[in-house]
Amino acid sequence: MLATDASRKIPLEAAKMEELRQRTLAGQHVLPGTVIQDALPAKQVAVDPNAQAKTSWIPAQSSRHFIAGGLGGMCGAVVTAPFDVVKTRLQSNMFKHAAASSVSRPTNVFYHFIETGHILREIFRNEGVPALFRGLGPTLVGVIPARSINFFTYGNGKQIIAQQFNDGKESAAVHLSAAALAGIATGSCTNPIWVVKTRMQLSAAQSQPFNSALACITHIFRHEGIRGFYKGLSASYLGVSEGVIQWTLYEQLKRLAKRGEGGPLEWVGMLGAAGSAKMIASLITYPHEVIRTRLRQPTVNGVVKYTGLYQTLRLVIAEEGARALYGGLSAHLLRVIPNAAVMYSIYEAALRWGN
Repeated sequence: MLATDASRKIPLEAAKMEELRQRTLAGQHVLPGTVIQDALPAKQVAVDPNAQAKTSWIPAQSSRHFIAGGLGGMCGAVVTAPFDVVKTRLQSNMFKHAAASSVSRPTNVFYHFIETGHILREIFRNEGVPALFRGLGPTLVGVIPARSINFFTYGNGKQIIAQQFNDGKESAAVHLSAAALAGIATGSCTNPIWVVKTRMQLSAAQSQPFNSALACITHIFRHEGIRGFYKGLSASYLGVSEGVIQWTLYEQLKRLAKRGEGGPLEWVGMLGAAGSAKMIASLITYPHEVIRTRLRQPTVNGVVKYTGLYQTLRLVIAEEGARALYGGLSAHLLRVIPNAAVMYSIYEAALRWGN
């Protein structure tokens, strides 16, 4: 009799164990203290490592892009600050007379690069070394959040867009969409900072140059109100196309660079990819830089000369010719190409170091 009861309990206990095991694998609640022995062979359950990423809109470790972008932008801005001062002055019409009278104007293609070097020398002689870095404070205040926002939005945006709309795969369309979002977000958030930076770099042409960014901010607010800080925003949105071209080209060129064996050659390829992408994007979209600078420059004798995107474009062409839309291009290229190489290399290095 006892043997019969014991024999009946064995399959009963086995059935309970199997039921508990199946409920556990199915994610059902099991009372604490319940011990499930591996008496029966358990079925292997495949775990998708990307399951959490697919169910969440925010990618894992998204803050890395924010930090890496800000660090790269800061280093690039410091290294190339003097060229930024020259570029801003050449884009504006407030220094046209001084630039024209300071050096003869040959027609060869290398003239603009010679002009850039000459202006750097004149600024150094007449205004001193600090003038070569004028506006660097507002530039850094703008560059760090701007690059942080741009790289954060792009780096995470392309992951989200790929996961939600392209089966987790990156493509040129994904890169283009993410770059457009990054450009709009960056321009909207940082336009006031760039207005202050531009005004400070052009203040040397005024009778009373600004001694600090705070003085410049106070002046703009008193005379132009809040709207004064958003001058040139329409041109900034037009410049989103530059970021779209740059990011899309960079991703494609970087992919080619990664086909190598890695090591120093891969980094050289990535530096070349960053510089080449920026150069091509700048050559295609540069006129918006000139228009944006004109819209941000201060009033002359209380008169606002440039009032809108289309009005500025027509006025510049009518008064100075279409070539004026490429004023300061040489200084711009001398600044942005090494700037992009430094910025993207530090960004990529920071991302890899974070892994």
